[in-house]
Amino acid sequence: MKLKIEKSGKKQAGTMSVADSVFAAEFNEPLVHQVLVSYMAGSRSGTKAQKSRSEVRGGGRKPWRQKGTGRARVGTIRSPLWRGGGVTFATKPRDYSKKINKKMFRGAMRSIFSELVRQKRFICVDEFDVAESKTKLVKDKLDKLGLKEALIITEGLSENLYLGVRNIPKVDVMDTNEIDPYSLIGFEKVVLSGTLPPSFILQPLRYLISLEVSDGL
Repeated sequence: MKLKIEKSGKKQAGTMSVADSVFAAEFNEPLVHQVLVSYMAGSRSGTKAQKSRSEVRGGGRKPWRQKGTGRARVGTIRSPLWRGGGVTFATKPRDYSKKINKKMFRGAMRSIFSELVRQKRFICVDEFDVAESKTKLVKDKLDKLGLKEALIITEGLSENLYLGVRNIPKVDVMDTNEIDPYSLIGFEKVVLSGTLPPSFILQPLRYLISLEVSDGL
């Protein structure tokens, strides 16, 4: 299939040939959901930690004798029942990551790209870069394309473009090395810079979406 390449002012600048296996695949919602859950779980730091009764400072001496006081029996002032005591089921640092096979990840990326094209949320432009690191220049380019919320994908992300996008809400930019499923579905539009190879073989993504039929995926 072919994708239209836009110029500033929404003028057609040509077409770009892409693989049907990547941009015309069926949408596999359960697979996309599973990959997204795995990606978001892997993004968790997992550094939360609390202290149990054995780790809270103090509480080595028994507050009062076992019998004869009329009070409830207690062995330490650091009991989870007491103020200042330990936590009953204290959380500890853990790894939240979930394993996802490479084929599953590739399939999910294909489904997302295909669905973006079907919903007309995937836009190719001939070039998206700015000469200076000014927010106004980036804003003008977005206005010409009629975009308010967008993810810009470019190869070899320039410092000027990165700095110019930072202050624009609901707009982000990333290099092809950083593309992930969560970012792709999190924006209203996905803008691909046409400075990439015309066959849209994103080299850093090649192992993810596998554009070549010879890969057998």
